[in-house]
Amino acid sequence: MTPRPFFALALVIPLAVLVAGCEEKAKRMAEPTRETLNKTTQDVRDLQPELAAGGQVTDGKIHSTDYITIQADAYRTSVANIAKMKVKMDMDAYEALNGEKIKTYAEFMDLIIKKGKPDGIQLPMLPYYQEYGYDSATRELVVIEYPEKKKKVDAMHDKELGRSN
Repeated sequence: MTPRPFFALALVIPLAVLVAGCEEKAKRMAEPTRETLNKTTQDVRDLQPELAAGGQVTDGKIHSTDYITIQADAYRTSVANIAKMKVKMDMDAYEALNGEKIKTYAEFMDLIIKKGKPDGIQLPMLPYYQEYGYDSATRELVVIEYPEKKKKVDAMHDKELGRSN
């Protein structure tokens, strides 16, 4: 008996596992996601067009109920709420110094966010399915959530956590 078939099999199995692992990684990379930890943005969208495109304003509360996802939901919600407080503080300071409130989205971006300027506000990056928005009616920073994008991410997480097929 020659040991050649055993050696061939010993080489083929790890190679098959490696290929399957690479396919799984490529598949995960194609799924919707965005790096958020230690990342910032100055992308704030005008609320009205985003609502027309299917976005919804979040209520700024934690909605997860299971142990696995509640920590991530609490972190996301807290980060967004702290960013909103910083922007409100800067808007209040602007009003105190100038005697008037910011009137338009363009003024908000130029005078408060200061996009592209060295002294501009760097907001913490939100997940793939959320963006910051400026509500001109209430004159505040809001978080916009896109339900279709969130469904995709939730389905991906449910599959990873073994909650669905």
